[in-house]
Amino acid sequence: MRQDDRRADDNRADADAAADAAADAAAHAAGQAGGNAGGPAGGHAGERGGVREGERGGVRGGERGGVRGGEHEGEHGGEHEGVHEVEIQVRFADTDALGHVNNAAYASYAELGRIALLRSVSWDEGGPILARIAIDFHAQVRLGSRVVVTTEVTRIGRSSIGLQQEVLADGACAASIASVVVWFDYDAQRPVPVPDHVRAVLQEGRAADA
Repeated sequence: MRQDDRRADDNRADADAAADAAADAAAHAAGQAGGNAGGPAGGHAGERGGVREGERGGVRGGERGGVRGGEHEGEHGGEHEGVHEVEIQVRFADTDALGHVNNAAYASYAELGRIALLRSVSWDEGGPILARIAIDFHAQVRLGSRVVVTTEVTRIGRSSIGLQQEVLADGACAASIASVVVWFDYDAQRPVPVPDHVRAVLQEGRAADA
């Protein structure tokens, strides 16, 4: 291996380690909060033994493998070349006095996209916890728009998983969302490595997208 290639590999490894450390710290803080319901963007920290994102091979709040509570459930979902898509039903309650979808609703849409992606994965111990979410808004979404959320895995570290999402309204990107979930042991209240079989399923999706 050439020296330049070795240096590039070392830099990537250092970046992955740093990202994992930051995500682990965020997840640990979220776990200590004990399921604080601090709003759509920050209240996804989960309860002991489970997580709002999903628990023990299913999705919390509905039938095993179903969407939580049924609200906003996409009528159509699927995966195309490693990018998972789910259609969102926009409710009147998602809009505000200005007539467009309120920015707080986008975090809920992103959550539903993550839930849809996790339908393809099952696990026995621990589960994902949201450590970070950042939303860039590009256009307004109005009631009656056809909304689709796309979700793809961008990075898999030791204990963290990076996701990139887009909220599409009538085919145009209305928001782009970057998030990090961390695999979390809710009994021990600490991050743990992503299970091998979960990693394999998610990496298969990334390979299809390459």
